[in-house]
Formats: sequence, C-alpha cells, structure tokens
Amino acid sequence: MRSNEELLETPYHIIDILPEQVKADSPGQYFAVERYWMEPSRLLAAKQKHTDLVLKLNCYRAVSLDEEREPNPDPERIAEAIMARCVCIRIGDTLITSAPDDLYLTVYNADEALLRFLHTLCIGEGLYLWKP
Repeated sequence: MRSNEELLETPYHIIDILPEQVKADSPGQYFAVERYWMEPSRLLAAKQKHTDLVLKLNCYRAVSLDEEREPNPDPERIAEAIMARCVCIRIGDTLITSAPDDLYLTVYNADEALLRFLHTLCIGEGLYLWKP
C-alpha cells in the first residue's frame, strides 16, 4: 500500500460546493461568495455534508483515518476528525483529504468505480465531483 505522501502525487478530483473550477478571468465575484460561505454556520453546513458523504461511503467501503492500520473507526471519531482538523481518509489505495476550513475535499488515486460511486453520493449531498 502506498503512503499518503505518495498518493498526494497522483491524479486527483475535487468534491466541492461548486460544479467546476472557477476560471481566473471569471466575471463573477468568487472571493466575495467564498467569504460568504466561510461564515461559521455556512462552513459548518458544508463540513456536515463532507462528513455525511464519508460516513455513507463507509457503509460500503472500509475507511481508515490518517496512518492508522485499523479500518472503520467509530463514526463519531470520523465526524469529529473531519470537523476539527486536517485529516487523511484512506479507502484502500485512495486518499481523501479534508481540512476544517475548506469547502472542498480532495480525492487522490480513485478508480473509476469509486469515482462513479462518489458522484452518486455527491448528488445526494448537493455537492459536485470534478477534475481540475
């Protein structure tokens, strides 16, 4: 099994509140909207969607936190980690990173079957899965 550091160098996808990356020359007001979403109650709502997505995924796949070898920690531990700190979530040779002040998750080295399943979970949470 590859290390987290090795997986950070693999192709990745984003799970986000936006359906695609905002272009640098966008006529919109990305930074103002981002500040709006970073307001504590809105950020908490986004992080809850991330938590719910990972917990639903854990119903079907073994999940580990950080470098732990034992899979499937208590759901409360998973939720607490996603809400409170930077965490690496492992599903086999796939890595999902989460930071408490990010509106997105990053998914590294996911195979096509996992990406299709994540897409389905994203729809249920009002999130989007896209490749930069």
